[in-house]
Amino acid sequence: MFITHIKLKNWKNFREADIPLYPQTYLIGPNASGKSNLLDVFRFLRDVAKSSGGGLQKAVEDRGGIGKLRCLHARKDTEVKIEVGLALTSDAEPVWQYVLGFKSEGVGRQRTQITQETIIKNGKILLNRPDKEDKTDRERLTQTHLEQISSNKEFRDVVEFFAVTTYLHIVPQLLKYGDKIGGNTLEEDPLGQKFLERIADTSDRTRKARLDKIEEALKVAVPRFEAIRFVRDEKNGHPHLEARYGHHRPNAGWQREDQFSDGTLRLLGLLWMLLDGDSLLLMEEPELSLNNSIVERIPELIQRIQRKAKHKRQVLISTHSEALLSNPGIDSRAVLILEPGTEGTHIRSPNSEELATVDTGFSIAEVLLPKVKPQGIEQLGLF
Repeated sequence: MFITHIKLKNWKNFREADIPLYPQTYLIGPNASGKSNLLDVFRFLRDVAKSSGGGLQKAVEDRGGIGKLRCLHARKDTEVKIEVGLALTSDAEPVWQYVLGFKSEGVGRQRTQITQETIIKNGKILLNRPDKEDKTDRERLTQTHLEQISSNKEFRDVVEFFAVTTYLHIVPQLLKYGDKIGGNTLEEDPLGQKFLERIADTSDRTRKARLDKIEEALKVAVPRFEAIRFVRDEKNGHPHLEARYGHHRPNAGWQREDQFSDGTLRLLGLLWMLLDGDSLLLMEEPELSLNNSIVERIPELIQRIQRKAKHKRQVLISTHSEALLSNPGIDSRAVLILEPGTEGTHIRSPNSEELATVDTGFSIAEVLLPKVKPQGIEQLGLF
C-alpha cells in the first residue's frame, strides 16, 4: 500500500499540517525544522501497531511522554492527532483512512488516552471510537484497536502495513566496531548495529541475488571494487561481508567490513534496504559519507530498483543535499518544504511559480533549496 496524504495536529514541531505524499517524497528544510520528527510519525504508527512489545502507551513512553510529543504551541487544544489515507497502488485513490487522536488522561497516572480512533474503508466506517463500550470502561481508551489482534480482523491490512515500516540510518562505526563497542541495540536497530545479522537471516538464495545486484552497483561507484561475498567467522560463526579490490597482486586477500570506507558501507546499506521488501521505507540524509557524484544518482537508483521490483514500495527521504536535489528525474511536486515559524513549522508543497521555474530547466536544488536556507546564515563566518 501507499500513503497518499497525512494530516497532523499538535505533533512535535507541527501545530497543523495537511500534505500529500508520493511514491518518492523528498523532505527539505533547515536544521531543527522537523524533518526527523515528520518521519517519526510513521515510526510511531509502526510502534502502535505492534501487538507484541508495542502499543500506544509504549510508543508514547519511548518518545519521552506525551509532553514531548505535543507541539509546544498547543495552548488550549492539547489533543495530538494523526490522520492518513492509504491506497493500494501509487496512482490510485485512497481505500483506507485511519485517524488516531490522543491526549493525557489528566488525572491519576497521567496515561495517554485515546480521544478518537476511526477506520474507514471505501467510505464505510469500520471503527469509530470512543464507542459505547469505551464510555462504560475508560480503561479501554488506553489501547488502540490496531494493537489488539482480537479487535483488528476487519482492518488487519492496515495494521500489517504500519507494523513493517522500515527506517535505517546506518552509522558505519557501529557496524564496523559493533563487537568491540557492545552495549544495547535500539529496538528495530535504526542505526544498523545488527545490519549484518539482518543479512544473515535472509535466505541463501535471496541473499545471493541481492548481493549480486549490489556488487554490480558497487563496481560502478567504488574505485577498483571487484566483488562482494557473505561469510561466517570460522571461530564464532559471526556474519561478515567481504570485498575484493583490484590489486597489483592478483591473489590479494579479501577485506572485511571493518576495512570498508564509511561511504561504501552507507551505500551498501542503502542498496540492501531498497531491495529488502515492499514496506514503507524512511531514509534520513542518505547523502552522508558519499561522493556527490554518487549522491546525485540516488533518485534514479531508487527508481531503477523500483521498476524491476515485483512489489513497489514507498520511500520518504529527508535531505540537505544540493547534489541529490540536482537530479532532473525528481518530480518537483513530490518535494515538501518545511518552514519554521513563530507558531511551529509549516509544511508546504512547491507553489505554481516554483513549479513553473523548475519546468523551464532549473533544478529543484536551484529553485527550492534557497527557500530553506537559515536566515542570517551569512553572519556565521563572523563568529
